[in-house]
Amino acid sequence: MADVAKLAGVSSQTVSRVSNGHESVIPATRDQVLAAMRQLGYRPNSAARALRYGRFNTIGVILFSLASTGNSRTVEAIATHAAAEGYAITLIPVDVPTQDNVLGAFTRMGELAVDAVIVIMEIHLLDAATVTLPPGVYVVVVDSDAGDRYSVVDTDQADGARQAVHHLLGLGHETVWHVSGPETSFASQRRAQAWRSTLEAAGRPVPEPLTGDWSARSGYAAGLSLADEPGCTAVFVANDQMALGLLRAFHERGRAIPDEVSVVGFDDIPDSAYFPTPLTTVRQDFAEVGRRCVQRVLTQIREGQAAQPGTDLVPTQLLIRDSTATAPPVAETIAARKPKRR
Repeated sequence: MADVAKLAGVSSQTVSRVSNGHESVIPATRDQVLAAMRQLGYRPNSAARALRYGRFNTIGVILFSLASTGNSRTVEAIATHAAAEGYAITLIPVDVPTQDNVLGAFTRMGELAVDAVIVIMEIHLLDAATVTLPPGVYVVVVDSDAGDRYSVVDTDQADGARQAVHHLLGLGHETVWHVSGPETSFASQRRAQAWRSTLEAAGRPVPEPLTGDWSARSGYAAGLSLADEPGCTAVFVANDQMALGLLRAFHERGRAIPDEVSVVGFDDIPDSAYFPTPLTTVRQDFAEVGRRCVQRVLTQIREGQAAQPGTDLVPTQLLIRDSTATAPPVAETIAARKPKRR
């Protein structure tokens, strides 16, 4: 730092202020100091800064998998917004969702230099008495019903499902079938509950739901079953990947989309608008979820106190494309009960 100050012709305090991003340094002086830093190859010592100010400028993220659309896009948004605030992220994946592995992840996180933790996992795995949050580390939980215990940021899963079902009923379909995600998933449970309650409130029959695992393969298997189901003219699928598999199965069985069957997905993955039949889907704003997570942990860090429990819901949006249409006449519905094979 003394070498930088000498080369730039400023005091060591000015170099320190530039290193720490203080706004009190005039632009010309800042540029002069930054040029000296580049010339000398100087980099501020983050460890020393952490000891002095009690902050590491790092946010830990614990999650199960980056393979799912929701997790990967949420982590991307968290990293982007954290970087804009001058923070890095430390990622700790949990390979197998067991309480022992969750405990191990929190133990490792407690040993690392992080100021806050964002947890992206099913909340029941935080219920074990042995799972404790690192002392002094602020926490935000994503995609959970744990608002009574933690600060939670979540997509409004229930309202998104309601929008999907109302859209299909509004097109004249007698009822709406459902392909859900895994039973252990909070998002899947919330979407399925809203699907069921919306049908019940409208006085419509509630078909037995089929269960998938978020993959296109499981959606394809569900589609093969529903293609032969009498009276199935509308399906709400819990994510776009399963909807893709379902569309493939219906195509193979000769069930035209949307003339015979309307399909709505959930997520609005980038490819959904470019499926062979562009998919009507519920858009999740993953960028906004990530932004609110970062803002919540930064507020806790800056104010020096944990946030009050509660849930911050990010709205969803129904995007209507070509995979939904007015329900076919009753005569066509009856004819469709006989499987078509090619």
